[in-house]
Amino acid sequence: MPQDHFRDAAPYSLLGGSGAGGRGVSRDSFSDMGSMGSNFYDLLRSKCPHLLPDFSGVVAEGGVLSEKIPRGTTILALKYKDGVIMAGDRMATEGYQVSHRHIEKIYRTDDFSAIAISGAAGPSIEMARLFQTEMEHYEKVEGEGLSLEGKANKLAQMIRQNLPAAIQGLVVIPIFAGYEEQKGEGRIFKYDLTGGRYEESEYHATGSGGKDARNTIKKLYRKDMERSEGVRVVLEALLDAAEEDVGTAGPDPVKGIYPSMKTITKERIKDVPEEEIKSIYEALIERRRSG
Repeated sequence: MPQDHFRDAAPYSLLGGSGAGGRGVSRDSFSDMGSMGSNFYDLLRSKCPHLLPDFSGVVAEGGVLSEKIPRGTTILALKYKDGVIMAGDRMATEGYQVSHRHIEKIYRTDDFSAIAISGAAGPSIEMARLFQTEMEHYEKVEGEGLSLEGKANKLAQMIRQNLPAAIQGLVVIPIFAGYEEQKGEGRIFKYDLTGGRYEESEYHATGSGGKDARNTIKKLYRKDMERSEGVRVVLEALLDAAEEDVGTAGPDPVKGIYPSMKTITKERIKDVPEEEIKSIYEALIERRRSG
């Protein structure tokens, strides 16, 4: 199942695109969307349910899930002095095989929040994109954005709506994080497959290498870390996870593949430059070699 399948699927074909089997809808269909309220998911379900993500076709007869389902692996989030760092490795797997080596697992939700995805790749990417569209729709209808707490609750509802698919094996387990302008700090939310939402005060990692990443962060974490130290701890956690977990990929300097990272602060969401990640990775490897 190629990555382009996920990238081109609904809900980004809502207004006449080629996704969802070419069944885009006209703008006139949404002329009364204000009367439908600010819930974009309910609007889709009412006006054009065929555009909602539907992965029932990937489950074989008898309810046995195909092993050829790409799965994202390790993601994490860590609070530091100025906000939050979110990161993920770049590999997706199909059973014991590599599906993709460049998959993106950190998605910007808005200027002050992001979602990291793990689990079945297709449903996870769809949920991240639908969540982003949900937030944009809410802001346009209501004239203001949801609070960070409200966004976290909305994501919990979407995960709960995915429960029938999760029972069949298409599990989506994200991490949501953002910067709370009122409190002047970063916040991290984790979820279970039923939509249970829990806030973490310092850090969290999930996915196949999540436990190994958490063990590393536990030893290295301290409150009010500077950004540079936080990036180093995150990268070291992903390195350790890659050593212990077959589903997690470490940096690959030969192919130029490095983990993706974003910071979320009062200065908004920003990518950590690949050159910076590469430099820190090389320093970590040199330190391990020498001692």
